[in-house]
Amino acid sequence: MSQAKTGILLANLGTPEAPTPAAVKRYLRQFLSDRRVVDTPRLLWWPLLRGVILPIRSPRVAKLYQSVWMDEGSPLMVYSRRQEKALAERLPDMPVALGMSYGKPSLESAVDNLLSQGVDHIVVLALYPQYSCSTVAAVWDELARILATRRRIPGITFIRDYAQHPLYIAALANSVRASFAKHGEPDLLLLSYHGIPQRYANEGDDYPQRCRDTTRELVSALGLPPEKVMMTFQSRFGREPWLTPYTDDTLKMLGEKGIKHIQVMSPGFSADCLETLEEIAVQNREFFLEAGGEKYEYIPALNDAPEHIDMMVSLIANSR
Repeated sequence: MSQAKTGILLANLGTPEAPTPAAVKRYLRQFLSDRRVVDTPRLLWWPLLRGVILPIRSPRVAKLYQSVWMDEGSPLMVYSRRQEKALAERLPDMPVALGMSYGKPSLESAVDNLLSQGVDHIVVLALYPQYSCSTVAAVWDELARILATRRRIPGITFIRDYAQHPLYIAALANSVRASFAKHGEPDLLLLSYHGIPQRYANEGDDYPQRCRDTTRELVSALGLPPEKVMMTFQSRFGREPWLTPYTDDTLKMLGEKGIKHIQVMSPGFSADCLETLEEIAVQNREFFLEAGGEKYEYIPALNDAPEHIDMMVSLIANSR
C-alpha cells in the first residue's frame, strides 16, 4: 500500500488587501459576518453592521493600517508568507499552503492548492497558540464547509493549539530575554492576549485557561517572580463585557501608580499585525506614558524566527 502524501495547511485570520477604506470594508464585512466572531441574531446584526459599523469603522481602520503597512504589504500577510516559505524549506517533501479565514488567500484556495499537488492527507496548523471558538473553531467550520462539497476528501489532522508546547515557550522566553538584554529588565512584563466576550468563556470556551497555561509556563521558564508579570486582554469590541483585566485600562492604572518601565508582549499572536504594531506598540504606549510611565517597549511576535519555525516542524512531526 502506498504511503499517503501529506500537505500542510497554515491558517491565520487574514487581512485587508490594501490599506484603503474599500478594502478594509470588504475584509471587515466578511470577518464580522462570521457567527463564530459575532453571534448576535442576524436580524439585529445585519442592519447595525452594514448601516453603522462598516461605514464608520472602515475609514478609521484604514488609516491605522496605513500607519503599519510594509513595502511588501500588510504585516500579517508579509510575516505569514515568510512563515510559509521557511516551513516549506524545512519540509521539502511536504507541500505547504497558506490560507486565511477572511480575505485572500482563502482557506479554500489553500485546500485546492494542496489537493492539486496530489495530497491525500492535510495537517492543519491554525497559527493561534491558544484555542478559541472565535479563531480556531472558525477554521474548523470553514474547512468542513469546503470539504462538504467534495466527493473525495483527504485525511485531516487538526492541531487544536499549542499553548504549552515546550518549543513555543522556549522561543517566547528567549525573545523576552533578548528584550531585557537590549532595554534593561523592566519593572513589569505585561502579557497582553487578544480578548473575547466573557460570555463565550462562560459558555465553555477554554481560551482564558489556555492563556493562563501559556503565562504560567513562560513565567516559569523565565524564572520571574509572579509579581513581575501581569496578564491582560486587548482589542475588545462592542458593549458587552470581555475578558478582564483590559490592557489599555491596566496600562493607564500602572502609570498612575508609579510604575516607570514596562515591556509588553502579545503571546497570542503568531505574527505581528495591526493589533500588535499599532494598538500595542503605539496606542497603549501613549496611554502608559501619558499616565506617568517613562519607558515602554513592545516585544515583537515570533514571526518567522528560526525557533518559531522549529516549533511548527515539531508540531507537524508529532501530529502524524
